Amino acid sequence: MLIVNADDLGRTRPATDSALSCFAQGRITSTSAMVFMADSERAAELALASGIDVGLHINLSERFYLDSIPPKLRDYHERVCRFLTASKYALLLYHPLLTAQFRYVFQAQHEEFLRLYRRRPSHLDGHQHMHLATNMLIQRILPQGTKVRRSFSFQPGEKSFLNRWYRAAVDHHLTRRHRLTDRFYALSQNLSLDRLERVVALAKETNVELMTHPANSVEYDILMSDEYGQALSPVRQAGYDAL
Repeated sequence: MLIVNADDLGRTRPATDSALSCFAQGRITSTSAMVFMADSERAAELALASGIDVGLHINLSERFYLDSIPPKLRDYHERVCRFLTASKYALLLYHPLLTAQFRYVFQAQHEEFLRLYRRRPSHLDGHQHMHLATNMLIQRILPQGTKVRRSFSFQPGEKSFLNRWYRAAVDHHLTRRHRLTDRFYALSQNLSLDRLERVVALAKETNVELMTHPANSVEYDILMSDEYGQALSPVRQAGYDAL
């Protein structure tokens, strides 16, 4: 099965409109929504009307847009953001003085999602993959039994042994408490037809997620192309609800 998931629903109006346009044409199967952002309220209304499968795109690295955010939430969120964006390796580190902040910020976003969408998210993933930050993993913040995005999948030789070992360790940790796809790829790294066909071939035998950002014009054009539609036609496509 292939899950084609569009990230960033609600982040901006173009992000929302491009994702839902792709869904209307059958080019994506699910989306991940951000809350407390510029288009979050409108995105929820449109997504509910469309019937698209929606997960929560946990934001731990980009400032909330709304001015109406409670002061405690804004303070906690900005502390987490400063830590995680200070270095590209920050998500690998555990910050013992931010444990309450990580948990509070996730819970606030989860509750806002429930308010906007009137249902639990079909899956959980993170803006810039920060749901895999060490604090999130060690503190076991993501609810047990939920469907969660795994680490990127790579073939032997595509990344260093240490990189692949670390990703395998994270995925092993996740599988103890969550449901995952078997593989995870980004459309941005598989734009050529031969690479896309490799992903499709894997999806015939395993459950694969293909992440996309339709607000990116290059990815949007690929998603809407006849070549893309033909490449994906041989495989079953569904949202995270089917996992």
